[in-house]
Amino acid sequence: MSNPNKPDFSNVQGGAHSTERERADFSNVQGGADSTEHMRDRPQQTYTVEKGDSLSRIAKRFYGDANAWPSIFEANRDLLDDPDRIQPGQVLKIPERP
Repeated sequence: MSNPNKPDFSNVQGGAHSTERERADFSNVQGGADSTEHMRDRPQQTYTVEKGDSLSRIAKRFYGDANAWPSIFEANRDLLDDPDRIQPGQVLKIPERP
């Protein structure tokens, strides 16, 4: 016997589908970055250390800011171990203004 107070779900069919749009396929996209640093026309600027020079004095000369000396030090880590020990005759790379 069927109960008239109970809902009849006998005709309900199962299954599921998403209403979300199909996602774009980016599986063939390749990432990467390239620098234009090598494309600059002008050569690297350098400075030959003279007696009495310091990195802060050189930074003041090139950048107008003695506190910019760490930029020069970092650009010359291959040559310098200690920012307080530069020697006359050393040729330092002077990076662009920080």
